[in-house]
Amino acid sequence: MPLLVQKYGGTSVGSIERIKQVAAKIIRAKRVGHDVVVVVSAMAGETNRLLGLAHEIAEIPDEREKDVLLASGEQVSVALLTLALKEVGQPARSYLGHQVRIETDSAYGKARILSIDSTKIVQAIKAGDVVVVAGFQGVDEDDNITTLGRGGSDTSAVALAAFLNAEACEIYTDVDGVFTADPGICPQARKLARISYDEMIELASTGAKVLEIRSVEFAKNYSVPVHVRSTFSDVEGTWLVNEEESMNDVLVSGVASDKNEAKITLVRVPDQPGLAAQIFGPIADAHIVVDMIIQNASEDGTTDLTFTVPKADHKKALSIMEKALPAVHAKGITVDTEIAKVSVVGVGMRTHAGVAAKMFQVLAAEGINIEMISTSEIKISVVINAKYTELAVRVLHEAFIGKQGTV
Repeated sequence: MPLLVQKYGGTSVGSIERIKQVAAKIIRAKRVGHDVVVVVSAMAGETNRLLGLAHEIAEIPDEREKDVLLASGEQVSVALLTLALKEVGQPARSYLGHQVRIETDSAYGKARILSIDSTKIVQAIKAGDVVVVAGFQGVDEDDNITTLGRGGSDTSAVALAAFLNAEACEIYTDVDGVFTADPGICPQARKLARISYDEMIELASTGAKVLEIRSVEFAKNYSVPVHVRSTFSDVEGTWLVNEEESMNDVLVSGVASDKNEAKITLVRVPDQPGLAAQIFGPIADAHIVVDMIIQNASEDGTTDLTFTVPKADHKKALSIMEKALPAVHAKGITVDTEIAKVSVVGVGMRTHAGVAAKMFQVLAAEGINIEMISTSEIKISVVINAKYTELAVRVLHEAFIGKQGTV
């Protein structure tokens, strides 16, 4: 039978009633002829609760022990869902990350999947079981528990679909698919019927929360068809596919925003070769992802160097930079956590000019100052004051995409 991998997020398994509804949806997939492997997240709010407990004990908790703590949330979910399936007569078996050997590197809190041993999963499928696997977690080569970061269950699911050569990976969430903007911010947002892997990677990297970026990278690299759809309805969602010629006719496919970044500025550092390596080497060693970087023009042999990092990592990055201040001869350091990144994304930007100019004009008309700019072939991102985030998303969506409907 064709194999289907399904992933259910925290809101989908947020209560016993919803877990029973998920079990019913899984059984329907079995009845139409699919073998099913299910990946689940922790129940809604559980990861934040556990994280809060860790921070009550330590301002910056030990990364290894934090992963041990956070991984427990998924253990509860897989057990409850498996019990729900068994209760209605469907044979099922749950597995944690270490039991099916989802091996990762040792970057606690943001580990990358290196390999998956599918032996136990395949055996359980052949026995007629629904296999329920804990998302978000794995183990490194020394058997330390690791977690994959926010949205890591998406990555777990797509990786399993790739390693098991599944027919498709269904990502069930609390929205009907991928929209041209966050419907909670922009009521005019449209649901996309199809979106290219590259566009989804850019949207995920710029704040769209519907999919985690590494899950999309896995899907693209292994050509996994991904269907993003709602747990709470049976309507068709959004398919992630290879780029199609017709997509180039659409200038902008989506507008995204991200308030989860912080801006760090090293003030008046010497403008000389090797400076960037001295600064960003230790940041990389700490597994902190740097997003945007700006180095101001030099007039007196010094320069200001500004960069953004995930807000969750800014205290760690700040600590690293404070230790580096004497070595890089900086005059000071500033931090701004009240920023947001707003981006427009579309493969049509490859063949159309003037997108950046129009974006800047639209923001200027609303009195929104641009602090940083970053571009790629199919994306333009700007950093602005966080208080203007929702306004920026709405006016950019209106300018580039317009009225509601389905694309």
